[in-house]
Amino acid sequence: MSFFEELKRRNVVRVGLAYGIAGWVFLQVADLVLENIEAPSWVIQALMLFVLLGFIASLVIAWAYELTPEGIKKESEVDRSQSIVGHTGKKLDKIIIGFLVLAVAVLLVDRSMSPPEMVSEPISQETTVQTIESGDEKGALTPAPAAPGDPSIAVLPFADMSPEQDQGYFSDGISEELLNLLVRVDGLKVASRTSSFTYKGSNQNLAEIASELKVDHVLEGSVRKADNRIRITAQLIDARTDRHLWSDSFDRELVDIFAIQDEIANAIVTALSSELGILQNTPAISVATATENLDAYELYLKARGLFLARHKLEESIALYERAVELDPGFARAWEGLAAVYSVVESWGFTGRDWDRLAARAAERALELNPGLSTPWAVMGQIASTNYDYISSMAHYERAIQLDPTDATNYLWRGINYSTLGFQAEAIADLKHCLEIDPAYANCKRHLAMSLIIVNDNEQALRLVQQVAKYGFTVFNFQAQFLQRLMSMGERLAVTMILFSPVEIDLSFPGTAVLDAMEFPEKDHSRGLEKLLDWIEKNGYTPASFPVLMVVFKAYHLVEPSPSQNRWVWLKENAGFRASEYFVPMMRKTGIPVYWREKGFPSGCRPLGEEGFECD
Repeated sequence: MSFFEELKRRNVVRVGLAYGIAGWVFLQVADLVLENIEAPSWVIQALMLFVLLGFIASLVIAWAYELTPEGIKKESEVDRSQSIVGHTGKKLDKIIIGFLVLAVAVLLVDRSMSPPEMVSEPISQETTVQTIESGDEKGALTPAPAAPGDPSIAVLPFADMSPEQDQGYFSDGISEELLNLLVRVDGLKVASRTSSFTYKGSNQNLAEIASELKVDHVLEGSVRKADNRIRITAQLIDARTDRHLWSDSFDRELVDIFAIQDEIANAIVTALSSELGILQNTPAISVATATENLDAYELYLKARGLFLARHKLEESIALYERAVELDPGFARAWEGLAAVYSVVESWGFTGRDWDRLAARAAERALELNPGLSTPWAVMGQIASTNYDYISSMAHYERAIQLDPTDATNYLWRGINYSTLGFQAEAIADLKHCLEIDPAYANCKRHLAMSLIIVNDNEQALRLVQQVAKYGFTVFNFQAQFLQRLMSMGERLAVTMILFSPVEIDLSFPGTAVLDAMEFPEKDHSRGLEKLLDWIEKNGYTPASFPVLMVVFKAYHLVEPSPSQNRWVWLKENAGFRASEYFVPMMRKTGIPVYWREKGFPSGCRPLGEEGFECD
């Protein structure tokens, strides 16, 4: 008897087949259940391993043992003439048929939970939501602002349910694209990306999240991507009542991801209309395909994720550059590339002419889509780093005109206003930034800086506490002390931390600095020596610490910096403003040129045709 025939005789083949079908059914049911409860991917992976090990064990047992009327015995102990393997085989055949019927039932249930494939229809000409196309001279849509009674929604980051848990960038991209589509609906208030994504991975309940974001509804979901298939599950929740208004799953071939996003966004709008009696007669919403190159789109999503997190900026640049190489007409990739080029130098990256690269990328993005706002904001950033504040403010005005819902445009303009000495205007912009994006920690940080300048220490403390709560800071070491120092009334120490451009480590001569702050009338030359020694050893220059140079009255070491001139306006720096070093430094910044054309800030006044003074 051959080995295969012996396998058949001992029912090893039947056992393997029965177990295989049963295991498949088990995993399918488990997958459906785990997806609905959004269990981590390792759970299903562990179950798969368990089933595989069980399969091997079942084959071994079927080969080595036999079921007899007296119970299970080793096959070697059973007399062939008394063997009942044939009878057992017939029972196994029935079991196999039963499992096959169950498998078909599971397939039908799974299919019924997914909507049928839909063919995208042409967009209605009656839509009030404009389609943005490459080179569209009409520009970007500026949606009407939502009224206080209008519906509101936050799109939370979708969970990555892919087998390898390596599609976080993709699920984030889906969430963001849905958000960008929904923001185009007239009268619908949508929480910004920065605020919504603050809650990524958070266990905070939806009611609390909705309250903090000042919205009534929350969209959450998951993305499962495998090979060229994608399943997106989404659910719309009324956060006030915790009632599920709508949920659906979308199983699609990953051919036109933008059509899938349009489909989901329109389903959400329909749900809001039907459930709440709002948004009546809302037309279909859609955007033109950003790129037809799926590889370029995935590179764009990865690059954008790294950029927004300010993580691995060199890799972000490389990914963006590869995306525009694959699709030179991909406007949003050029826009992202311009943005990362414009900030990378402030993160310590040298070796390339970043301003020139940012300008070229911004120009290319606008050539492809004149309606984009970010390239204008980038050009504003470039102009301010070159001390051309007249051009910088004009570029920010253009960016805000194109997209008044982008909080970053107000953040950057607010920083400019503060640098120029217009603190009231700066505070207004930064507060507007937070109205658009309540959880935008960087807006809170910069607003705290402006409030300290105008001596509103109480409100600054509250903002500092909120920044610490979100755990946001590019100055990791300093962040640990902000709240404590503010609560202790250590205004100058907080000022030093907030206005510092670099991270301070444990070797920093903090005692000497605090002593100079507390006792300004004393001689602190020895403390200055310690500080300068630390600066040199860490590869910095005195110009990196203008606040501290002023604290030690080392005015001759103060140099202007495009991103650090706000410290000039602190009340503690009145001595520097009265010194002989103030006017020459300010002239280097180009700020007086702006004043002569646009007007002087409070506390400053012209002296003759060229001179000026500030209190």
